[in-house]
Amino acid sequence: MPLFNPHDLRNLLQSGQRVLGLDPGSKTIGVALTDVSLMLASPLIGLKRRKLGENAQELAKIVRAQDVGALVVGLPLSLDGSFGPAARAASDWTQALSEKLGIPAGLWDERLSSSAVNRFLIKDADMTRGRRAEVVDKMAAAYMLQGWLDASRLEAPEIF
Repeated sequence: MPLFNPHDLRNLLQSGQRVLGLDPGSKTIGVALTDVSLMLASPLIGLKRRKLGENAQELAKIVRAQDVGALVVGLPLSLDGSFGPAARAASDWTQALSEKLGIPAGLWDERLSSSAVNRFLIKDADMTRGRRAEVVDKMAAAYMLQGWLDASRLEAPEIF
């Protein structure tokens, strides 16, 4: 299944369907979910990173229970914006997961999302390191998914 840009992916959704956002790390996958109006992304859970098939089974339960119509996965571009080995691996993983779940997917730049969330949790929420570790992945997924939501609401550029 191909990967879609934000505008096209949003247009594939049926009315009332949600979007699932994933921020896959080496140990944990942060999971976030949109509301049905596609205005707000909220942190959902952090899943232990396992083999693709095992994580797909866990995510399939959420997809069914929450009427998820699309998947957005964080793309770890290099700081200069280039598409390196980590981005290639994320792209391949996303395509395989999309096929297993049977829903369309897209990628969204997640550079610095964990850093932004950590800064917020330290400075504004005054959270301890242990508590931050419990929530940072799912909050980073929500931060990334909110960026995708905001971009997907913009009009598609006209092609002459």
